[in-house]
Amino acid sequence: MTDSLTATSEVTADTLAAFSDAFNRHDAAALMNFMTEDCVFDTAGGNDIHGTRFTGRAAVRAAFEAVFKTFPDAHWGHGRHYVAGERGVSEWVFTGTHAEGWRIEAEGCDLFEFRDGLIAVKRAFRKERPKQTA
Repeated sequence: MTDSLTATSEVTADTLAAFSDAFNRHDAAALMNFMTEDCVFDTAGGNDIHGTRFTGRAAVRAAFEAVFKTFPDAHWGHGRHYVAGERGVSEWVFTGTHAEGWRIEAEGCDLFEFRDGLIAVKRAFRKERPKQTA
């Protein structure tokens, strides 16, 4: 499977697996090929009920790149991906070492909404755990 979709393709579990692979490569350009121009990314944390929200390809790409900078070894492993019509779920275990030197290992998931064969909304959720020593 390639890292890009056509506007008429259907999102499948394999699509979400490829999207996850792009995250693990820290390839923001490839990630954006999966997303609509007006995409929305809701982070796992933030001051608002939905976390911190980024809207549009430029803002979402910058948010993804910030994650890669903050956690240079970020990895989403043990992926399981499901699609039901215009919605999908990816389950994973996030591991990474923060730039400040502490580590994280926590289960999480993304809830997706699709439009025209692309990801329109990505909502991230992750278990809250105490910081671990690196």
